[in-house]
Amino acid sequence: MWGTGASSTQCEGAGPASDWWDWERAGHAPISGDGNGFATRYAEDFALFASLGLVHHRLSIDWSRIEPEEGRRDDAAIAHYRDVLTAAGDAGVMPWVCLHHFTLPRWFSARGAFAVNHNRVAWTRHVDFIAEEYGDLVGGWQPVNENNIYPTLGYRGLGFPPGHRDFAEWAAVTENIHLATAEAAVRLKQTGRPVSSIFALSTEEPLDRSRATGELIDRLRETNWTIWLDLYRDGVLRVPGRDPVERADLAGSFDIIGFSFYSTLGVRDGAIDRFPEEAPISPLGYSIWAPGLDRVLRRLHEELPGAPLLVAEYGVGTDDDDLRADYLRQGLAIVNAAIGRDVDVRGLFHWTGVDNYEWLLGHDVHFGIIDRDRNVRPSAKVLQQEAGGAAPA
Repeated sequence: MWGTGASSTQCEGAGPASDWWDWERAGHAPISGDGNGFATRYAEDFALFASLGLVHHRLSIDWSRIEPEEGRRDDAAIAHYRDVLTAAGDAGVMPWVCLHHFTLPRWFSARGAFAVNHNRVAWTRHVDFIAEEYGDLVGGWQPVNENNIYPTLGYRGLGFPPGHRDFAEWAAVTENIHLATAEAAVRLKQTGRPVSSIFALSTEEPLDRSRATGELIDRLRETNWTIWLDLYRDGVLRVPGRDPVERADLAGSFDIIGFSFYSTLGVRDGAIDRFPEEAPISPLGYSIWAPGLDRVLRRLHEELPGAPLLVAEYGVGTDDDDLRADYLRQGLAIVNAAIGRDVDVRGLFHWTGVDNYEWLLGHDVHFGIIDRDRNVRPSAKVLQQEAGGAAPA
């Protein structure tokens, strides 16, 4: 499966009824505007993706646009997303739908969002509506984006809404977002379409032998790997600071284990550092180092032998398109080598197709193989040649 990934807020701009809209206007993030114009240029974008052989595309449906007020759905927004999904199919692109990519309706956030157990009732209602409304147009589901790091972004002081720094809240959100994701996966399977996770995965590499470094590596491994692995394999959710939750019905909730990869985590003196230190630096502050993808694939295969895997996001934010092309070549070689070792890798989705809004960094970080004016960059040919796409018009 050759594809691209994007999110509604990043390519359409923040929904006026979303928590990210308020976050921007409070000065905590740059204004997203219309993202990259996808809301009006989606048919053109799908045609470009198809011409490159990238015939799968993950997009998100913005809950705040569908249900701007609790219990009131917006017919125009519902129709818009049907038009988007229909256009994807017409272009020969299989759409994979994400229901939560970091942003939420204002009303849901005001009620405590996923810090409150009961709020999963509203979430489940939304999941069922999306499945019923769009199930005939969807090729697959990737229900929640990077649910293993979402709590850290908003509840450990990393600059995302609600901007809290509270361990008890983090633990509650971690528990609820993992349950909400797995519950959504089980419900979406009933549509008969495949369901993939999108965990943000990296390995942790010690840069010294201090006790503090070892302790942080253990915490990172637990937070980013063990919590979801235990739920997926055993149906038991174990979140630090909270009682275990027995949910045998959620074991094996995903058809495919999908993940995003961007960097390898170095740890020095009990703090996260770049790894390797000599690698080029991304505008987001991490080392650009493709071999880290191999380490993730090897760990996943060790933890879940035989499980179908999907590289759900792989890309680099840079103005150096030669660097991007080389990074893609290295990543493809790594994936092909893994397949040669009988690792069941089902596909690779590039992040992203068209340059978009990059959260706290605005529009200045370029992840696309296509620029905002829809010029195809030379690096796109690396994917095109591997995927067997025709030359874009």
